[in-house]
Amino acid sequence: MIEGLYEAHLPVKDLDVSIHFYKKIGLKLAWRDEETAFFWIEENKSWVGLWEGKEYKTPYHPSLRHIAFRVTYENMKHAMAWLQSLQIEVVPFGGRTTIEPFVRPQQGNASVYFQDPDGNSLELMCSVEVPETYKQRTDKLSLEEWEKLLTR
Repeated sequence: MIEGLYEAHLPVKDLDVSIHFYKKIGLKLAWRDEETAFFWIEENKSWVGLWEGKEYKTPYHPSLRHIAFRVTYENMKHAMAWLQSLQIEVVPFGGRTTIEPFVRPQQGNASVYFQDPDGNSLELMCSVEVPETYKQRTDKLSLEEWEKLLTR
């Protein structure tokens, strides 16, 4: 029955500032009104709604103010350079002190994090094929560490 996620929503302080940011990261504006804008993530398949209002003051929690955008593994390798070219700061995840993309072998994915102008947590994320011998690893490995591990 369920084929994917159609929409997610984020609170923003200034809709015009947010529209500029989401266009900068390559999303296409689907429509807007005075307090709301929707951007296609995949046209006619999924979008993110931005809602202007006081809710942007809600303290960050991933269950409230977080979206992960799917990318390919190959694009993940270039994510840092791409974000830097857009003058978007990459931020560490959780207790990590490094900002480079990392692999979660146990989950079978890789991520890198950044924020929109209102501090909403945005993530680029891809699936990673994990050999059976590494599927129980719970540590987070940089892409470089991951690729070295795979060549052993």
